[in-house]
Amino acid sequence: MRVAALQMVSTPNVHRNLDTAATLLRQASERGAALAVLPEYFCLMGQRDTDKLSIAESPGDGPVQRALAGLARELGLWIVGGTLPLQVAGHPDRVTNSCLTFSPDGQCCARYDKVHLFAFDNGRERYDESRVLRAGQEAVKLSLEAAAERWNLGFSVCYDLRFPELYRRLGQLEGGCDV
Repeated sequence: MRVAALQMVSTPNVHRNLDTAATLLRQASERGAALAVLPEYFCLMGQRDTDKLSIAESPGDGPVQRALAGLARELGLWIVGGTLPLQVAGHPDRVTNSCLTFSPDGQCCARYDKVHLFAFDNGRERYDESRVLRAGQEAVKLSLEAAAERWNLGFSVCYDLRFPELYRRLGQLEGGCDV
């Protein structure tokens, strides 16, 4: 299976970011990719953490999700939609950092919410994702078929990489993980 790992310089403008992502996804498809993966927060590089709250979408509906579903359908491509902020019911001041995967028929077939939230305080600077984000709780695996082969994808986002127990859990899921 040919996989495209897409990189982009996201901006505070969601529509501009979606246009850039669409261009990159079309290029990936034209070059034979069966699966394309967008980066974390491809849809927004805000000025403040709270900027995520203003563009947060309801799970299952919103402009970013509709754009990704439409592109997956149009291009016949599996798309791992980087991450986007999804609303947390009953908590208007919190979102999840969610990675959604869309099948070539445009259906959202997997959702992974980033489990490990980054924080640091060195006495001069302080940063804490948990001020706005709610952490996910589950390891998520997706089995997909592409290029006449079945692949098991395990999901993680950025800081998750530092925590081997997530990968141990992914490996213990039925069928394990190939990627």
